[in-house]
Amino acid sequence: MTIIASADGSALGNPGPAGWAWYVDDDCWAAGGWPHATNNQGELTAVLELFRATAHLDEDLHVLCDSQYVINSITKWMPGWKKKGWRKADGKPVMNLEILQELDAALAGRRYRFEWVKGHANHPMNEAADARARAVSEAFQNRSPIPTGPGWTRGGAPAAAAPVAAAPVTRAPAASAPATMQPDLFDFDDLTDEAEGAEEAGWQQISLTLSVDEHARLLGRARDHGVSPEEFLRSLI
Repeated sequence: MTIIASADGSALGNPGPAGWAWYVDDDCWAAGGWPHATNNQGELTAVLELFRATAHLDEDLHVLCDSQYVINSITKWMPGWKKKGWRKADGKPVMNLEILQELDAALAGRRYRFEWVKGHANHPMNEAADARARAVSEAFQNRSPIPTGPGWTRGGAPAAAAPVAAAPVTRAPAASAPATMQPDLFDFDDLTDEAEGAEEAGWQQISLTLSVDEHARLLGRARDHGVSPEEFLRSLI
């Protein structure tokens, strides 16, 4: 039997209130997050928690994911990073190192494959995971209860006694943003995450410095289209 699940992350402001979620069906899903983290931390953690929730099962795992950064990190770049002492081709430390090392351990001995799906394209399982990750982000933003979900409910209880999303903060993410908004250095989060693996993938990093007003307009236009700022900018290319 193959388990088919979707994993997604969300960050309001990126970094900002953030969430992660994996989804199998309406009766089998989990979510969690942090008061302040990045979209990529959410995306990676969603996959990590999915593997942890299914660690007690001897079944193939088919992961639907809309983040090419996550898929490439796991399937292409991680072996090279490990050989270099968890450093990129340019010698700089790999970002999100703690989560990636935990993922590396969780993947050991597992049978899995990843399938990229386009985000916000009405894919039912991707939309379900995205909605739950965003709900956590909004809950942290609004200081309301965190919707953690039922956890794994198929094929017996997972190895861990507690739900995977019981603790919303498990690691210290990026430093908190200053209280007053400064001009924002914007990068294409899913593609490079500060150039992680750019050389391995043959991609080019593009950065754009925005004024406070420009950043606010970008966030507003992305919100009007129901997509992230990164996805809205990509849609203009």
